[in-house]
Amino acid sequence: MVENFVPMNSELLSILRCPETRQMLAVAETAVVDRLNVQVAAGSLRNAAGQPVTVKLDGGLLRADGKTLYPVRNKVPLLLVDEAIMLVR
Repeated sequence: MVENFVPMNSELLSILRCPETRQMLAVAETAVVDRLNVQVAAGSLRNAAGQPVTVKLDGGLLRADGKTLYPVRNKVPLLLVDEAIMLVR
């Protein structure tokens, strides 16, 4: 269960966009983040740059098309293309 992530202000969320496609972002459901954290613990999750994700996610921002998640750590969204996690391969 994701305990640390506090949903962000809806006004801020409404202006944030995917840095790659400019699509809107939404707070990812806890089940999605939990599933990714299982992969982090197993050492099997990689980001868009191909690097292993080694730090548990506190939450995530999901791109409107549902294909990409931007991790949230310490309540800060990492909106960098290389840090994105591809959900559909």
